[in-house]
Amino acid sequence: MDVDLIVPMKRPTQGKSRLRGAVVPERHPELVLALAYDTLAAATSADGVRRVLVVAADPASVADLVELGVEIVAEPSRGGLNAALLYGEELLRRDTPSGLVGALQADLPALRTEDLTAALAEAAGGRAFVADRQGTGTTLLLAAAGLPLAPRFGEGSARAHTASGATPLTIAAESLRADVDTADDLAHVRALGVGKRTSTLLGTPCVAM
Repeated sequence: MDVDLIVPMKRPTQGKSRLRGAVVPERHPELVLALAYDTLAAATSADGVRRVLVVAADPASVADLVELGVEIVAEPSRGGLNAALLYGEELLRRDTPSGLVGALQADLPALRTEDLTAALAEAAGGRAFVADRQGTGTTLLLAAAGLPLAPRFGEGSARAHTASGATPLTIAAESLRADVDTADDLAHVRALGVGKRTSTLLGTPCVAM
């Protein structure tokens, strides 16, 4: 069974505050959007992904993402990241109550489709997650078919998801673990090879999805 993914997004002007200075200030929103664009370009091309729903603080500011085939809705006015994910889950469940639902972070510009597909295969329809390369955060959370996603994103989310009963996936999937929060993270994904939009912005070799 294919999975429907929820991808939360802040306003590009407000996202990735720890990356400020990586590009000139006026291009920071462009960088945030580029990270998301390349993440979603890979996600929408991956085998095993049926639908991608972006839950955005400001849908108009991320409207470029529609060309990738994603759907965009406005997030609830209050509640933060986990509330946005729960709202996206509610919308997806209306159409497919017994379907597979997952949450994917929007800052994986080196994501390779085969890594995402392999993670979905290892999860095999169970509640599972992929930790970031530091082992403390979460880049992908998957719900079991027809069961709650129960997101616990935030500081120490890998531990929180494990404690909630989700299985940590063991697949290497280096590109799926390489989220970008800091300058060091950005240097890491540049070494891996990023997608076209981020590559163009940073002048970095592009990775084939």
